[in-house]
Amino acid sequence: MICNSKEETLQRFRPLTAYLSKKMGVNFEAVAIDTIDFAGEVETLDFTHTNSLLYIILNRNYGVDILTAEKSGSLGARSTGAIVALKKKNINSLKDLKGKTMVFGPMLAPTGYLTQLDLMMQGGVDPEKDLAFYTIPPGSFKHEKVIYSVLYEKYDAGAFPMHDFEIMTADGRIDPEDFKIIAESQAIPYCNFGVTQRVDDSFAKKFKKVLLDIKKDDKVEVDGEVVKVFERALIDGYEDVKDKDFDIIRDMARRTNMPPYQKY
Repeated sequence: MICNSKEETLQRFRPLTAYLSKKMGVNFEAVAIDTIDFAGEVETLDFTHTNSLLYIILNRNYGVDILTAEKSGSLGARSTGAIVALKKKNINSLKDLKGKTMVFGPMLAPTGYLTQLDLMMQGGVDPEKDLAFYTIPPGSFKHEKVIYSVLYEKYDAGAFPMHDFEIMTADGRIDPEDFKIIAESQAIPYCNFGVTQRVDDSFAKKFKKVLLDIKKDDKVEVDGEVVKVFERALIDGYEDVKDKDFDIIRDMARRTNMPPYQKY
C-alpha cells in the first residue's frame, strides 16, 4: 500500500523485502499500489501490506487472511483517529462543527476518515448536511497536509491519525499546544500483513514467523548500504493478530455505509 508516496513507500519497505528474501530463500518483489487500485491487483499478489480498512475489504471480497499487525508509535499495533482544531478556535465539541469547514484524510484511511466519520455520525453531525464545506487534499502525504491545513487555518478542523500527529510533534514540525482534540476514536488495528489465496498455508506460516522474529537491530544490505530493517521501515516490530480483532472496524464501516458494506 502506498503510504505517503510511491517513492517513500518503496524506500521504506525495500530493506524488509530484501530481508524476507534472504531469510526465506525466495525472490520477493515490493510493489507500491494505490489503495483504490488494490481490487484490480490483488489476484496478482502473494502477500499484502495495507491499512485495516483495506484489509477487511480484501478479506471479504477476495479471501485475504490476516498474518501480523505492524507496531509503531505509542499505541503499538493500534492507532486512533482524532478530530482536531486550533485552541483559539471556538470549537469545543462535535456539535460546534456544524456550519464549519473541515479537511479529512483519504477516504480509505481508517484513522484519517472512517473513525472520524463514525464519531461525527454517532454525535449527531452529518458531514454532508451539517458542515459548511469539507474536502480531502490531493497528492501525497495527505495526513501531513491535513495537519498543516488546520495549523495555518485553511480549514476550521481536521481529521487525522494521532500517530502522524505524534511523528510531526517529535520532529519539531508542530507544537501540540496549538491544538485541541475535539473527539478521539477507540484504538483500532492499523497497518498489517495479509496473505492471499495464492499462497499455501505452510509458506504463509513461515512468512509470518519470519516477520514476528525480526529483532530491532536486524540489518540487511540494500544497494550497497547496510541498514536496520525496522528503522528504515519506520516501525517498531510486528505482533500476532486475529481476524476478530478487526470487527471493531467492520462495525464502523457498517454504521457509516463504507466499504465493504456500503449500500446504495
